[in-house]
Amino acid sequence: MLVITFRLFAQDNYEIQVYGSETVPVGKTMVELHSNFTVDGRKQVENGVLPTDHAFHETLEITHGFTPWFETGFYLFSSARSGDGWQWVGDHIRPRIRVPDEWHWPVGISLSAEIGYQQRKFSEDTWSVEIRPIIDKQWGRWYASFNPTLEKSLKGLNSAAGFEFAPNAKVSYDLTKVVGVGVEYYGSLGPVTRFDSGGDQEHLIMPAIDLNFSPDWELNFGLGVGVTHSTDHLILKMIVGRRF
Repeated sequence: MLVITFRLFAQDNYEIQVYGSETVPVGKTMVELHSNFTVDGRKQVENGVLPTDHAFHETLEITHGFTPWFETGFYLFSSARSGDGWQWVGDHIRPRIRVPDEWHWPVGISLSAEIGYQQRKFSEDTWSVEIRPIIDKQWGRWYASFNPTLEKSLKGLNSAAGFEFAPNAKVSYDLTKVVGVGVEYYGSLGPVTRFDSGGDQEHLIMPAIDLNFSPDWELNFGLGVGVTHSTDHLILKMIVGRRF
């Protein structure tokens, strides 16, 4: 018997982003708007979870830097879809620490812990937690980041299960001082003790463009293609961020 589950942890189609290790500078606040549209996704209600096909997801992220190595972010998730209207999905909070620059490590290292609530009609699990190590490196025009993320349901249909492995990664190249191009990867492989079979895993490949007009702005655009039946097949995303 084939059982497919649909869980909203920290990202899914709400905040599609591979994290870098840097935190928001002390005393600064970063405001980001994550706009994602599922061009081709799930078309039926399954296990009480609303379809994702033609759903527009808007996420407001506000992050403040409290020290040179510590920040905290807050997320507000929302969703709009024909027939369902515009709805509040849930909220998450995410403290994060990083290795200070003065330690002079060869790679950037940080660690975030995200916890939050989402309505049952958007996820099988209403409370969840995510532990996200972040490792990144810049070599001249090249940049790479790896997020070997662990996710856990705290309340819901999957709360008895252990941590799941959901790795994210990014490789990019700066064509100019303004324009960077790259590829992002988002996956969900299943429980760390026993991965799901290949077709039940989630794998999303997303070519992306970064525009660096100013140190105070962040602009990222991507088109994601799901390569398994458990993954939404086509997703558009845009991230617009401003530091204050």
